[in-house]
Formats: sequence, C-alpha cells, structure tokens
Amino acid sequence: MRDVVALVAGTLLAVGALAFVIAPLFTGARPRRRSPAARRPVADDGAIRALREIEFDKATGKLSDADYAELKREYGAIAVQQMREAPVPAAAPVAAAAADPIESRVNAMRAAHRECPSCGLRPEPDAVYCSTCGAYLDGRCPDCGRSVTESAAGFCAACGAELAQPS
Repeated sequence: MRDVVALVAGTLLAVGALAFVIAPLFTGARPRRRSPAARRPVADDGAIRALREIEFDKATGKLSDADYAELKREYGAIAVQQMREAPVPAAAPVAAAAADPIESRVNAMRAAHRECPSCGLRPEPDAVYCSTCGAYLDGRCPDCGRSVTESAAGFCAACGAELAQPS
C-alpha cells in the first residue's frame, strides 16, 4: 500500500512539473527582453551600475560582442562625463570616516598590506610579488627607477639590479 501511495504522489508531482514547464507553450507567454534603451541610468552613478551590469551580462553570455561594445562605449562616455562633473569632496568626510571604527580597521589593513596594480590588495603583509599574477609589487626598480612589468622578475631588465627577495 505504501508503494502505491508513493507512486501516485510521485506521478502527481511529475505531471504538475511538466504542466508548469509547458504551460507557456499553450498560453503564448513570452519572456520579456530588455532593450539597450531600457538600461538608461536613472541616478548619478547609474552609468557605473550599468557598466557593471553590462560586464556581468557579457560574462554570463547574455550579451553579444557587438552589443557589449556599443553599450560599454555609450555608458563609459556617460560615466566619464559624470565623474568630470562631480564636485570634489570636502575634507570633512575624511575626518568622519576616520571616526568610523570599521573604516579605521579597513584603512589599517590597507596600510599593513601591499597592493598589486592589476590584482588589488594582497593578503600577505610581507609580499614582494603578487601571489596571483607574479608582478613585482614595488612596480619600479629601486636603483634606476624603470618600471618592472615582468612577472616574478628577480632582476631589473634595464640595470641588472637585484629586486627585493621575498622574506
């Protein structure tokens, strides 16, 4: 008897799921697609949010290369325009941020850790090279000042000076 009840319940669930999946075929419902015009920014930082959404849509395969290039160019220009027109913040918010305990901890962590120009803040406080891409974190040779762009470079390509060794 138990087996029959389980079989009937399973069959009802399967039929219900199948009906849910094929219902749009019979009702003519179509998924709504957003046009590029629907992605217009509505706030001051809307262009930046739109750029993030465009990057996400490209990464997930929802946006073609041509649409991606067009939208990125359009919203990139808007974002640059907004950044140029934005007022320079006063010194007061910096003092307010220093009073915030969380902001203080973030600033302390940033001061204690080094930053890679391409990967961002590194978790290792004593890092000399980026653990992700291998870039020299100082960025320039201490002797001649030439930019060091080779990953995991032990010596400067211009003057041959030894770069800092990991401790």
